This record gives sequence, C-alpha cells and structure tokens, in this order.
Amino acid sequence: MHKNVPLYRRLAVPFILACLLLLAFAPEVGATAHAKGLALVGPKSRYLSLGNSLAFGFQPDLSFNHGYADDFFNDLKSHGVTSLANMGCPGETSSTFINGGCPYSLLRKYFYVGPQLDAALFYLYLHRGQVSPVTLDIGANDFLGDINKTTCTVSANFNTDLQNLDNNLTQVILPKLHAALTINGQTTGDLVMMNYYDPYQNICPNTVSLVQLVNQHLANDVQGYGTIVDVFSAFGGATTPNPNICTYTWICSIFKDIHAKNAGYSVIAQTFENGTGY
Repeated sequence: MHKNVPLYRRLAVPFILACLLLLAFAPEVGATAHAKGLALVGPKSRYLSLGNSLAFGFQPDLSFNHGYADDFFNDLKSHGVTSLANMGCPGETSSTFINGGCPYSLLRKYFYVGPQLDAALFYLYLHRGQVSPVTLDIGANDFLGDINKTTCTVSANFNTDLQNLDNNLTQVILPKLHAALTINGQTTGDLVMMNYYDPYQNICPNTVSLVQLVNQHLANDVQGYGTIVDVFSAFGGATTPNPNICTYTWICSIFKDIHAKNAGYSVIAQTFENGTGY
C-alpha cells in the first residue's frame, strides 16, 4: 500500500523528524510542562486548529466550510489573526494523533505527512512565537465506540480507554504542545481545549454521566498546560430531553449523525470566544 510513496514525501519525513528533535531536547520542556495558573497570552498572527472531525468541521451533507475553527477564525481576524492552519482529521483518536493512522486523512484541509502531533510541533517550530491560539478537541473517538446507542449499554473497555486518553494527553500531547509554545521560559501562545456535548443524551440518557466523566478528566488533564472551554453546558448541559441536541447536531435528521450543524459549530466557536475572552 505504501510502496510507491512519492519522493517528496520520503524526503519530508526525515526532515520533519530532524526538526522535531530540536523540540524534544529544548531546555524549557521540563521547566514549564507543569506550570500552574497559566495566564492567557491572547491572539497572534496565526491560529492553529487541532483535533478530530469537529475541528475539521465535518457535516454529513458534505458541507465542510462552516466548522467552529472557521467561525472562530472569523472572530480572530478582528484581533489581528491573519491565517488559519486547520489540521483536524476526521476519526482521529488520541493514539492516532500521536502515532499516525487517522482513518480519513485524505479529508484533511491542511497538508502534512505523519501524525498530527508531529505536524503541529513542526508548524509551531517554523512559526515560533507567532501562533495563538492553538485549539484542540481530542478524545471523543477514544470512547464513543464504547457506547452502543441501540441498547444504551457501555462496553467494559470504557475505563481502559479513558485511562489511555488521560495518559496520551498528560504524558505526550499536552506537554509537547505546551513546550512548543514556550520560548525561554515564557508562554507565547494559548492552548485551549474544548469538552464535549452528548449527542446521544436524548436517545440514551444514561450516557450523560459518562460524557460528564470524560469532560472532568479533560479538565483535569489540561491543568498546567492550557485552559478548557465548556461546550457541554453551551449545548444545554445535562438536561434531558435536551432540545438543543436536535438543533445543534444532525442526530435527529435522516443522517442520524453526531456531528454539529452550522448552528452547533457557531455555538462552539462562541464558546471558545467567551472562554478565552478574545
């Protein structure tokens, strides 16, 4: 499957890896990875969007240009941000984010080779001190497969998958992104995560507590590396039935799809705006 890889791709990979070694051995990594009470830096000239299909802006009607990153970028333009690099990949898990293997990599809006994390670190290396914010949504695909929406049952793998998400975030993803945003001990950009709405809460009310648990883990994981915005509450919180779920997502449509509609992506973008105070 990979035997006829173009020459430019074979050359790009070692070049990227060589540059990433500079980040891996940067002196500020150990000194800043667990800083407490990080203050927001504010917007700079470049916005980097990372994550899964929500970051990408997927919709089942194939409208891919109205995601939250697009909406947030439109707001950020008034704050001097001039470019958006959206690396979001549909189907990305925290493990594929680190190791590669995103199942729908051909849909990516921003070209890169290898894992999304490596591409993000390389981008931050090329544009040191110019990138803020960096938004991240990751984790939904780590646990959504554990929920059977037909029977409303949860796989016995849920706790293991949640622990793996915690480990990937706190041991690899967040410290490396935070280190790449740090120059001479100073944080130069804001790392902002989002938590998740529950697309199944009207179908399977018992899933609400699971999503709340995941969201609490995400909030705990990001401490010392960045901040988190509360999309769960913006979508209506734990109230069941939640009328916003049909308005903000495609779950009640003929597609029966969990992704946000234009209205939902707009709400997510507004949550990022409100949460950062930009």
